[in-house]
Amino acid sequence: MSFYVILTYISMVVSMIQIIFEIPDVANIKEKRRVLKSVLDKMRQRFRLSAAEVDLQDSLSFSQIGGALVSNSRTHGETVLQKAFDMIEKETHVRIQDMKIHSEEF
Repeated sequence: MSFYVILTYISMVVSMIQIIFEIPDVANIKEKRRVLKSVLDKMRQRFRLSAAEVDLQDSLSFSQIGGALVSNSRTHGETVLQKAFDMIEKETHVRIQDMKIHSEEF
């Protein structure tokens, strides 16, 4: 008697977003951090993303943030990230300079 094991390949997709934006009218690093914290908290709470400032920490008026989401669908991940980006554009007082969304499948 033979037994066969059927293995199902389930892919893992990591979708990532990188945003560079200007924070107008900030006079000190405390104001920049307040705005940045608000943006990152909204991304984390509304869209369940991992998010952090990843570059331009030394700049007073610019910031680069990154966010990531793990799922089993490229479409789902990129759709969630696009919605997070749309929220940042509409609900925050930052000027978007650049945005990239990318997914990797493992």
